[in-house]
Amino acid sequence: MDTVCNISSGEWSDQVLPRVAGYHPRHVVRRVASQTVTKVNPPIGIAFITLLYCAEISSACVVSYAYSCSNDVFWLSLTLLLMLIPAVMDQLTLIFVNRDLTSDQPFILFMHLVLLGPLIRCLEAIVMFCRLGKEEEPYVTITRKKQIYKDAEIELEQEVGHLVRRLVTHRNAFKRMAVIQAFLGSTPQLTLQLYVSVVEQEVPTSRAVLMCICLVSVTYGALVCNVLAIQIKYDDYKIRLHPLAFICIILWRSLEISTRITILVLFGSVFKYYAMGIGGANFLLFFFLPWVQFWWSGAQLPDNVEKNFSRVGTLSVLFSITLLYAGINIFCWSAVQLRLGDRELIAKSQNWGCLALFYVFRGLENSVLLVVWYFFMTDVYAYFCAPFLVLQLIVAYCLAIAFMLFFMQYLHPCRSLFTHNVSDFLQCVCCKRDEAPEPLHLEPPWEPGVKHSIV
Repeated sequence: MDTVCNISSGEWSDQVLPRVAGYHPRHVVRRVASQTVTKVNPPIGIAFITLLYCAEISSACVVSYAYSCSNDVFWLSLTLLLMLIPAVMDQLTLIFVNRDLTSDQPFILFMHLVLLGPLIRCLEAIVMFCRLGKEEEPYVTITRKKQIYKDAEIELEQEVGHLVRRLVTHRNAFKRMAVIQAFLGSTPQLTLQLYVSVVEQEVPTSRAVLMCICLVSVTYGALVCNVLAIQIKYDDYKIRLHPLAFICIILWRSLEISTRITILVLFGSVFKYYAMGIGGANFLLFFFLPWVQFWWSGAQLPDNVEKNFSRVGTLSVLFSITLLYAGINIFCWSAVQLRLGDRELIAKSQNWGCLALFYVFRGLENSVLLVVWYFFMTDVYAYFCAPFLVLQLIVAYCLAIAFMLFFMQYLHPCRSLFTHNVSDFLQCVCCKRDEAPEPLHLEPPWEPGVKHSIV
């Protein structure tokens, strides 16, 4: 286990760290920047997310037109629904993060109204990046972040200009937009189009293009979801991921989500209504679970979501957050646990119990669905080797869990802050530790007139 040298407020609260072998207190070094930060990375991520958004909407419109020409009203309605719901959520997210409700920007609000808000936001971010360093900043803001380096914490204090802060706000807004687009739009859309292709036994070019775009959006959104969860949990720290960590996250999430979608499509091709019931039950479970925990705790609604929001506005934001939380957990682990009564809205501690419980039950659910499909599959799969396909899906899901454990154990940027890591949890669950014998408190012999010493 990596030694825990500094304890964050979310991990331990006023607990004394045991003096075990290998424990060294973490030193805090403070560095103050002498100049204002004016150089940042180009907004490549913003441009890529905007490109995915426009490409997915365009391809979904082409597929919808193909459905209308063939009079497939049901598939047409579902395709348009899965295109419009995440698009509207994206506009609301960008407006909320950028706080445009209180600003006088009618043109930007109009662009959001016609679902072209990401495009104008992307152009605005590019213009701000080009203006960096070319004019003097009217005022600056001081930011403080901690950076973990071996056995020390470096506290960075920097002056950030107004344009840099606005550009950071745009990045944060587009990160949340990428997650919403991936799990409320691309993943359900990919599941639907793959199901239609299996049932109709044909894949038109327009549908294949849409599925490829959705697959890229899901992979990128899952990567952003993991990075964003780490940044939110460890908000006081400056997070930097190793390139190997990005590769590990992509393999973990792509295997997990692709196997889940494939299993749902296979099961749905045999039992359509049962598959819809299972998906709906998963959604309702993860949607109402945070609200039940909030009601059970007896806490009050947080009042720091937005200072200008009424109680209805706060409830609307919490509803949207739980909607996204449920949408993510249908297909993969959300990497966070919602706490609607807390000020931060999420649990800052690393809950290994919830993680293990999720993957155990999700693995059992996937296995049961695969077995049921194997025994009741139709003639559509006559040209497939069904046992080999089942084995492939099970191995792929196990590989996803293995990549997840490898990332948590070796590549997590804040793994030194964990109170326990993967190896400790596996050792606690799989091995029965022998209880250490209690030391015998023996009193030394005493004889009068004899000097005794205890060594």
